[in-house]
Amino acid sequence: MFEFFQKSRSVLGMNARNLEFIRPHNPKRAKEIADNKLLCKSVLKKNGIFVSGLIAKIKTATELEAFDWQTLPNSFALKPNRGFGGEGIIVVYGKKKPARPSASMSETLRAGNGFATGDAGGNHNDAWIKADGSLITIDDLKNHIRNIIDGSFSLSNIPDIAFFEERLQLLRFFKPYTYKGIPDIRVIVFNKVPVMAMLRLPTKESSGKANLQQGAIGAGIDMSSGTTTTAIQGKSGFIDTVPGTRLLLSGLKIPYWKDILTLSVKAQEVSGLGFLGVDIAIDKERGPIILEINAYPGLSIQLCNKTGLKERLERVRGLQIKTVEKGVRVGMELFGGEIEEEMENISGKKIVGSSEKIKFTLPDGKEIEVLAKIDTGAYSTSIDIELAKQLGFGPTLESFSQIDLSAYKLLPENESLIKKDFLEKHKEKIPFLEDVAVIFSSSGSSLRPVVKIEFKLDNEIVSSSANITDRKNLKYPVIVGKKDLRKFLIDVNK
Repeated sequence: MFEFFQKSRSVLGMNARNLEFIRPHNPKRAKEIADNKLLCKSVLKKNGIFVSGLIAKIKTATELEAFDWQTLPNSFALKPNRGFGGEGIIVVYGKKKPARPSASMSETLRAGNGFATGDAGGNHNDAWIKADGSLITIDDLKNHIRNIIDGSFSLSNIPDIAFFEERLQLLRFFKPYTYKGIPDIRVIVFNKVPVMAMLRLPTKESSGKANLQQGAIGAGIDMSSGTTTTAIQGKSGFIDTVPGTRLLLSGLKIPYWKDILTLSVKAQEVSGLGFLGVDIAIDKERGPIILEINAYPGLSIQLCNKTGLKERLERVRGLQIKTVEKGVRVGMELFGGEIEEEMENISGKKIVGSSEKIKFTLPDGKEIEVLAKIDTGAYSTSIDIELAKQLGFGPTLESFSQIDLSAYKLLPENESLIKKDFLEKHKEKIPFLEDVAVIFSSSGSSLRPVVKIEFKLDNEIVSSSANITDRKNLKYPVIVGKKDLRKFLIDVNK
């Protein structure tokens, strides 16, 4: 169902986008610049905009045969100049160490020109390592480049140019969230206003490429704060965490956010496109760098932002935006969280959604972040056993488990008597025990230990008496009950 919705929405959206925004606002010359990656790099660079570095380019079969493979660095990206949709791109992450030559091979090397094969272009045993761990040799690269030159990956299959581009250095911030490759941020700009953005995270499924069609993760971004919202991945649809981990995809505050928006609007000015997508990566040393611009950006960005692009484009159509700074400011103000901020100012309460990230401080002083369900249907807060152990309540659970609970008849009318009797007999024997909770639910009744905890919800410190239970098979390790939500308003659509 998700795939059907995605395809039908994209087809309808593309038709409307082409008729109303691309054709009237993207001149032919500007589209030529966008479709030619090497020309685009040159134009942007001449105008003082950082772009990924060019290592080498190969235009013809003659240049391919004469190419010196030893000039390539250990990691790089090989791209078709006029490729689209991420097709034809090969990214390598390191060079395979050469095997030590045998004695006879060493003699051959000394007697000859330094290459066992006698090939002036380099040793065909040289190989680089791709994201999936497989090797790619010089012969493999040559075959791929021949396909690029023949136009296999270009629009209309016209002859093309292959080029090697530097592979940027991964920013430490993104390391836990990405597989092998470099994440990038796609920003849609119209009329000098950045109107929508998403973070694209390479995965094992996408072979380390930040390409949604190949299995990368796309996360919507709040335009005001640069914070990620909802995320999607291929057939899985909407996801909360990085697959195989408990790392939350929402709430990531993108570094250099205002610089990224500024760079995207400058790229529009320089290119002459009225409507475009700008792909920006963040290099560990140099900060935001433009990878490429797109005159026909895809529309998956709407899905991970859970909103239509056309509505935003209509809001900025016809605005008089004279400077880059004003365009950035308008985008942040129109498509950020100002309405929410006004509500918070009026009520004096923070607005939270039906699920939120909360932070605990561990005994060693480090912080741990988990996804919690905000549940006004529950009176008190509940935390998972494993989380409780991390927070230092292992002794509490150990002592509590040694008590025979079968002696207590768990009925609603006995609740106050049960709690009084239990605390009188056992509270002093159980470390950190604050209270006990008698829980009645559709799955049965239970007696749970209650401990004092503190956590941060939307940067507000909440002091809570939380009961501990086994939630390992449930989606959320924490439920925040209404007793701890007095400082907050709940927006179920957030």
